[in-house]
This record gives sequence, structure tokens and C-alpha cells, in this order.
Amino acid sequence: MLEASIKKNDKLAGRVIIIFSVVIFVAVALLDKHIPAIQNIPYPFSFNVHEFAFVNSIINSLVSVLLLIGLFAVKARKYKLHKGVMFAAMVLSLLFLLSYVCHHIWAGDTHYGNTGFIKYVYYFILVSHIILAAVIMPFVLYTTYRALTAEFGKHRKLARYTWPLWFYVSVTGVIVYWMIAPFYN
Repeated sequence: MLEASIKKNDKLAGRVIIIFSVVIFVAVALLDKHIPAIQNIPYPFSFNVHEFAFVNSIINSLVSVLLLIGLFAVKARKYKLHKGVMFAAMVLSLLFLLSYVCHHIWAGDTHYGNTGFIKYVYYFILVSHIILAAVIMPFVLYTTYRALTAEFGKHRKLARYTWPLWFYVSVTGVIVYWMIAPFYN
């Protein structure tokens, strides 16, 4: 049986998770449209700014693979592997967030250029991805908190909803990249 890694404090954990999730959501939502100072930050790298988006697609691909490994590990009752893989998925998701912010600070928005039915497919995937990406963070954090406090029954109940949403967000992030990449300047 896995031991708890942190002391249980639902009230504090709930506050930290909500505050962190809201701050990240607001920061990303305001990223380059509402904070003029961000638009004036010079680009400090010698590589193409859209390489961040390519890196994001790689990170999201790795997160998707790790989520699958984590699912198979827990189903096989390999809890130590599951814990390590899910922690790695969270770390990569944090790296993704940093890379995403960097890309949008320096590259701004790119408009999808295809027309017809594929345009509607793209926007459906994009909008569902954005909405679920905004919603998933507190669920991932709560699910993790329940595991770290050894509340495995509550962890499992949350994970039944969190895992497929997180997986969808990571997979559709890759799809969105490959659909928009041809339209980067």
C-alpha cells in the first residue's frame, strides 16, 4: 500500500488549488490581448518563435503517452509506476504551460487559413480543447491531492473523470498544432 506523501488539509488544499487554477486561467486569458507591456517584451532567442508551438506538440504527445502508461500501470496494480508516470505527466504539463505562454507572448495569434468543412472541424476541436484545458487544471490538482493524502477511493472517483478529459486536452493540443502549423508566418 502506498503511504501518504503529504498531510491531509482539505481546506488549505482547496484554497491553494482554486487560487492557483484561477491565477493561471486569468494569466493565460489576458496573455497578449489585455496587457500592453507583454506585447513590448523583445524576443530573446535566435530560433523561430513558432518552434515553441512545435515543442508544445511534442510535450503534449509525451503527456498523452504518459497518461496511457499511467492508466495501464494502475490497471495492472503497478502503483509505484503509476505515481511516477503521473508525476512526470504533471511536470511536462507545467513545462507545456511555460512554453505556451512564451509562444503566445512573442508570436501572438495565428489565424486558421483553410475553408469549408475542415475549418469547422478545426474550430470544434480548438474550442473544445480550450474550454476543457481551462477546466481541467483544478481537477488534475484535486485528483493528485487525493492520491498524495492516500485517499485512494476519492482519487479513483475523480480520476474516472479527470483522466479522459486530461487525455482529450493533450491529444487535441497536438491535433490543433498540426492543423494550424501550416499557417504560421
